[in-house]
Amino acid sequence: MGSIATKIGRQWRIILQVVLCVGVVVIFIGAWNNLVFNLTEKGLTIGFGFLQSEASFQIADTPISYSPTDPYIRAITIGMINTIKVTIVSIFLSTVIGITIGVCRLSENWLLRKIALVYVEAFRNTPLVLQLAFIYGLLLLLPAPQEPLSLFGLVTFDVTGIALAGTGLKLPPELAAIVLGLSLSTAAFIGEIVRGGIESVSKGQWEAAKALGLKSTLAMRLVVFPQALKIIIPPVTGQYLNVAKNSSLAAVTGYDDFYKITSTVSNQTGKEVEGIAILMLGYLTLSLIIALITDFLNRKVQAKER
Repeated sequence: MGSIATKIGRQWRIILQVVLCVGVVVIFIGAWNNLVFNLTEKGLTIGFGFLQSEASFQIADTPISYSPTDPYIRAITIGMINTIKVTIVSIFLSTVIGITIGVCRLSENWLLRKIALVYVEAFRNTPLVLQLAFIYGLLLLLPAPQEPLSLFGLVTFDVTGIALAGTGLKLPPELAAIVLGLSLSTAAFIGEIVRGGIESVSKGQWEAAKALGLKSTLAMRLVVFPQALKIIIPPVTGQYLNVAKNSSLAAVTGYDDFYKITSTVSNQTGKEVEGIAILMLGYLTLSLIIALITDFLNRKVQAKER
């Protein structure tokens, strides 16, 4: 009787799932038909042929060749490249800063612990938009290029951007502001995740490492942190996804990212629906790629633990 009941229950679950899927499809088709009808009533049509029309606007940061006579599709491509650039750099910086903050939160040094705590609370409890506006405002207050500020001769700061000595690489203030804002804000959340992951490792591991004669720094790097990774990676994935999505706030600093350029195209062509569809597809694709990469890393870590 038990096996029969189980089989019937499984069949009902399958039927409910099919009904749910059909319902979703019906709702989507109904909404789509309603959208098309309303647009037709206003003399508008849905299509992506406009992407081949001339863009007719300038883009400040162009990683690939571009001129205003190029089609909209090339302008949008440049925006996506810029968003990917912001996302990759911000993820790297936020990870490095976040791990440092997380370790400092557990430091035996009282001052380090308090500084890390203030950092975390400050960035976690203020809106990201305000942080970006504040950082951008500070960058615009930097001195003229003739009298730049220097950090140990490695990095120079002036009103035209931040430059790395000897590399020829210079970030304009719009790009520097969005990268710094995303990195510093996300690092606060990653720091707390790292702290929680390290604290989840049993104290016996610390004691075993010390019994082997390892100093605290070596014990952290070789014994504790590798074990904490299996706890850290899953929630950090969510923070990386937030970086990708929050990069759309680059409009606050005026940086030409995917969101800003696509919005400009939509405003010029009157293709708001298509513009929203392009934005959704772009950010969805970027988020899925990040999720796949972090999932791969997580499986590698879990496999080593076994």
